Amino acid sequence: PVSAAALSCRRYVAGGQCKSTAKLDGKVVVITGANTGIGKETARDLARRGKVILACRDTAKAEAAASEIQAETGNQQVIVKKLDLANTKSIREFAEKFLAEEKELHILINNAGVMLCPYSKTADGFEMQLGVNHLGHFLLTFLLLERLKQSAPARIVNVSSLAHHGGRIRFHDLHGEKSYNRGLAYCHSKLANVLFTRELARRLQGKFQRTRQYLLITANALHPGSVHSELVRHSFVMKWLWKIFSFFLKTPWEGAQTSVYCAVAEELDSVTGQYFSDCQPAYVSPRGRDDKTAKKLWSVSCELLGIQWD
Repeated sequence: PVSAAALSCRRYVAGGQCKSTAKLDGKVVVITGANTGIGKETARDLARRGKVILACRDTAKAEAAASEIQAETGNQQVIVKKLDLANTKSIREFAEKFLAEEKELHILINNAGVMLCPYSKTADGFEMQLGVNHLGHFLLTFLLLERLKQSAPARIVNVSSLAHHGGRIRFHDLHGEKSYNRGLAYCHSKLANVLFTRELARRLQGKFQRTRQYLLITANALHPGSVHSELVRHSFVMKWLWKIFSFFLKTPWEGAQTSVYCAVAEELDSVTGQYFSDCQPAYVSPRGRDDKTAKKLWSVSCELLGIQWD
């Protein structure tokens, strides 16, 4: 039998759970990277509440995930659309198609990510981890923002990580051409998620009037926890450690709880620009609260992507 100590340790590892039973009838959710790991579990939960679009690079894998979720939830409104965040052309094509086919968008969950990959570049010449984890989602959010505004109240949820504490935005070497460390590059990209969320929330608050009940569009970031997922596939050492310490890692379902919480919890109707872990507000590193860096990252991101986002 499992000892009481082991059980309570496991319960501690599992962390917070989303208690909200909010329904998303008639609402549309987009989740990037929803064919595996916490993205898939987030999609599974939200499919019990409303319409979910899985925005994924590997459409075969995504179709399999969608069929599984449809069968389990009885919701046929689980749809796959192709999106490769390492290619701005693919991001633009996804957005164009989405806007032509969907008249509303209520929740955008920027979940997809790459981690610890050997040095490589995206189709547009960005360092892979920054390109996918930050710039790809930055462009996607920009392209879908009007639809979110039209559908308001709406939410933007950015999956970051505790790893943001180890990150810094190295403007002099953003794409790691002078020096590259795959672990640090991941931390840098996760810090970029936190700073993007902060600056986006600030701009949206400035632009939109508050109604009495809620903010029209909120943007929050989160740490899902250390999750047993495919995210470590690029690192033999991490895969080995993940196997050994799997007891101390969250399952993908447990890891998805804070994403679901940020997407649906009623008490977050007018909460924006915050960072959550285990379904509660969490500590943000000083670098993650640096508004000057956040503003600079915003303008550099626009420059790199060739967009004007004021």
